[in-house]
Amino acid sequence: MVLELNSKLIVISIDALGAVDIDLHKNDLPTLSYLIDHGTHVKKIEGIYPTLTYPSHVTLVTGKYPNKHGIVNNTKTQATRLSPDWFWYSKEIQVPTLYDIAKQEGKKTAAFLWPVTASSSIDYNIAEIFPNRIWTNQVMISLKASSPLFLLQMNQKYGHLRKGIMQPYLDDFVTACAIDTIQNKQPDLTLIHLVDMDSMRHAYGVQSSEAIAALKRQDARVKKIIDATKKNGTFSTTNFVILGDHYQIDVEKMIKLNTLFVKKGWAELKPNGSIKDNWQVYAKSCDGSTYIYCKQNSSIDPREIYQEVSAIEGIETIYSSKEAASMGADPNATLMAEAKPGYYFNDEADGKLIETISKEDIGKPNRYFGVHGFHPQKPNYETTACFFGPDIKENQKVDRAKLVDEAPTFAKLLHLKTFPKDTDGQCIEEIFI
Repeated sequence: MVLELNSKLIVISIDALGAVDIDLHKNDLPTLSYLIDHGTHVKKIEGIYPTLTYPSHVTLVTGKYPNKHGIVNNTKTQATRLSPDWFWYSKEIQVPTLYDIAKQEGKKTAAFLWPVTASSSIDYNIAEIFPNRIWTNQVMISLKASSPLFLLQMNQKYGHLRKGIMQPYLDDFVTACAIDTIQNKQPDLTLIHLVDMDSMRHAYGVQSSEAIAALKRQDARVKKIIDATKKNGTFSTTNFVILGDHYQIDVEKMIKLNTLFVKKGWAELKPNGSIKDNWQVYAKSCDGSTYIYCKQNSSIDPREIYQEVSAIEGIETIYSSKEAASMGADPNATLMAEAKPGYYFNDEADGKLIETISKEDIGKPNRYFGVHGFHPQKPNYETTACFFGPDIKENQKVDRAKLVDEAPTFAKLLHLKTFPKDTDGQCIEEIFI
């Protein structure tokens, strides 16, 4: 087998795409259906723990689990803030990335709302970031985090498509920017993150009509992106990967462990509902799971925390620090709790311990009908991926792989000579001609 030495790679992440979606809706997805039939479909892909967007997308470009790459959650553990900062900046990734190595090896790179790429080395970058301090705004922070001139040009051309971060408008903007860049800049590596369906699943439920309508919109967006390579003559030398980062599970009840910790005297509330900095025990939500942290000087016995939490409605499993780390999660957590299907965790420290979600709650912070962040081995919870292009076998099926396997596979498709060999995954060799 000889790979095309000048082949390009376009990776399109459809946030919250599950293996189940292909089983249920393939006939309604003409683009994905064609790619699956004429490429290689890796049917079930096991995610990482926790199955969250930011840790997952860093795994996709490093081949490492969160305990190695350092992005262990979407947001940081900032108990004193009602709105904690996200892991936006690429400097927080502790291992080499696909895009950094591609750039070092002389390849042109582009990324569109790919998580944890703010202030990165990417040539044409529109970073996923939003203002989280009163003294800044979306324009200022986006310009600082992205490729400034490039972002200004894209906003001038396509800014009319978006309405802040509302969907489906944001994905329409991202798609238009990606198409323009593919046609005119011809990057060697393009990373695209589409979030429409994930948003609809959070708001309406996993297999709701709104979510499936978003899935069909994603299928149409993928076609437009592929068509851009046909228009500029690079289709025959471009490999495409359409993948999910995680799936979702329907929920109806929220567990707020910090209300228990306040009641026990292990933490104190501030007037605005956040936690004072003198906390001894704090639960940091990953939605379907949660980290439980003890400060180093805490006098609370972890066994007492375990007993208190294990008695709560909706708790499925509690892992020790060692067990969590062995699964790739944050080794600094004292414990990690997993929710039963139908339940998820929230950072809030006031109100009831268990809260039922109603339709009227949707739109308020952290109120959802579908979430992720659960253990990746939950039943029917796998994601999926389709590979298509000149280096990919036609009509090939691979039953199973892991999310950590995708980065080394991308590195081979890009002919990267210096991508690390010591990833936590291995190249999916079955896809190659």
